[in-house]
Amino acid sequence: MAPRMIGTCSVVRWTCIAAAAALALAGCGGAKVGDTGGATSSGGSCGNVNIAVNPWVGYEANAAVVGYVLQNKVNCKVTKKDLKEEVSWQGFGTGEVDAVLENWGHPDLTKKYIEDQKTGVDAGSTGVKGVIGWFVPPWMAQQYPDITDWHNLNKYAPMFKTSESGDKGQLLDGDPSYVTNDEALVKNLNLNFKVVQGGSETALIQAFKQAEEKKTPLIAYFYTPQWLFSELKLVQVHLPPYTEGCDANPEKVACDYPPYDLNKVVSKRFADANGPAYKLIKNFRWTNEDQNQVARSIAEDKMPPDAAAKKWVDANPDKVNAWLPAP
Repeated sequence: MAPRMIGTCSVVRWTCIAAAAALALAGCGGAKVGDTGGATSSGGSCGNVNIAVNPWVGYEANAAVVGYVLQNKVNCKVTKKDLKEEVSWQGFGTGEVDAVLENWGHPDLTKKYIEDQKTGVDAGSTGVKGVIGWFVPPWMAQQYPDITDWHNLNKYAPMFKTSESGDKGQLLDGDPSYVTNDEALVKNLNLNFKVVQGGSETALIQAFKQAEEKKTPLIAYFYTPQWLFSELKLVQVHLPPYTEGCDANPEKVACDYPPYDLNKVVSKRFADANGPAYKLIKNFRWTNEDQNQVARSIAEDKMPPDAAAKKWVDANPDKVNAWLPAP
């Protein structure tokens, strides 16, 4: 399966390596920051809303549903822009991005854009809980039960060797732009592995499907929420437990990833206007299962995002009504 595309942008996740690039040149295809003027919501009139769409299908599900409701329930004009993460945050300062609908922690971006530049504002939780970790296909966990303890990974490293990892076991990651501690974890836990970039969310999904189908070894970076878990029960490897601050120094990380309460971030200008679009986005909350339903419709059932959003919205009127701004 070829990497799924969002607009003209391959599906990858996390911060854009080109963060230092000029904002007008940013993005990875489709709409770019700088294509349109900034959004404005004021005086009870919705106006135009610029929503960043970061490149993973769970985020795309958020954007599809919020965009659908804004257009069809609040009479907003919605412009979606396929952007990686830091590029999206850069757009707050220019008014070219109003909302990021799923943020995975990012203390670096929080400090830069919310605390220092004061161009972004936390708009609250999405209700979705995120987990990042290392996973193996079900057949491996069944055949080698102790492989889910990181202490035993070196014993199994030889079976994960690939042409790309040489004499070490391969740990498959997503994309170089992902936020990941995996290089540091491999080094600091003295694991005989090499991190190899898979290139996209779709590449990881395909790798797991093939590994389970063909009973080939695979250990890879992955995350939830993720619709794939509804059909393939990947098993997480237990890394040293996360404790507060154990990941403070990126080069010395030797602990698991933290739990994530995924939140929304909007531009300060958009929040200060306090229009109906901002109010709806601030009210937007759903569950991991809600997101997975829409994500699966998009990724696996190949529904257009708007159609997938409409299907979910029509089936969940009470949840949607709770997001609507007061008249």
